[in-house]
Amino acid sequence: MTLNFLIAPDFSPERFAGWHMLNTALQKRSGIQLHLLTPTSAAEQAAFLAEGKADIVYANPFDAADMVRALGYLPFARPVNRSDEMVIACAAASPVQKVEDLKPGCRIAVTDNKDIKLIGQRLLEPADIGPADIQWVIVDSYQAAARMAIKRDVDAAFFLADSFASLSRMTRSQIRPLVESAIHDISHVVLAHPHSAQHLPALGAALLALHGDEFGQSVLDALGMADGFEPLSQEDAEFMIDLMDTLLD
Repeated sequence: MTLNFLIAPDFSPERFAGWHMLNTALQKRSGIQLHLLTPTSAAEQAAFLAEGKADIVYANPFDAADMVRALGYLPFARPVNRSDEMVIACAAASPVQKVEDLKPGCRIAVTDNKDIKLIGQRLLEPADIGPADIQWVIVDSYQAAARMAIKRDVDAAFFLADSFASLSRMTRSQIRPLVESAIHDISHVVLAHPHSAQHLPALGAALLALHGDEFGQSVLDALGMADGFEPLSQEDAEFMIDLMDTLLD
């Protein structure tokens, strides 16, 4: 039997090889056949989920909340010291110096990542602008968001903090962060469909053990997750989901 291992589409392009390395390592160490799915958009991810093709999922926290509560997915791991923070940035040459300088009617580039958009809206509260006051410009990637900000086609752009940090030095020299979140308790998580529950002991052990040897560490480094993964209990997952609900209120 082969399980589909789906990766949330918000990872940085330079991590693509790392996910393939992880998939291979988990197969060898658990004895379970895994097929890697790397959807390029939230819509493609939703299609895989709707078709029941996602057995193991590395999910962003917003999607994880729905998958756990509505679809019954089982949380079992998360990266260590890898909370999901986000950055609001503008062009380096922009007159905008702080979030409060953004005005109703401003244009903001955002990917189709609900968690990043949700946190970003909270960070915009000092500017006294709500979602209805913003002209949202949906882009396919953080690289596209950066390009729009640099060209000043938008007033600002939302980024996953890790993706912002992984932009090229040239790109980052042309954009300026306005604010970065510091929530700490929200992160991507690894979930399993209930029909895959019997494989969790082997997969969980293989995933958590990567931090213990040289090859495993090379896989983690390629993913940008040098500290490895840790177990995630149902209780801890519910706490994170409750926090997401609080952000929605």
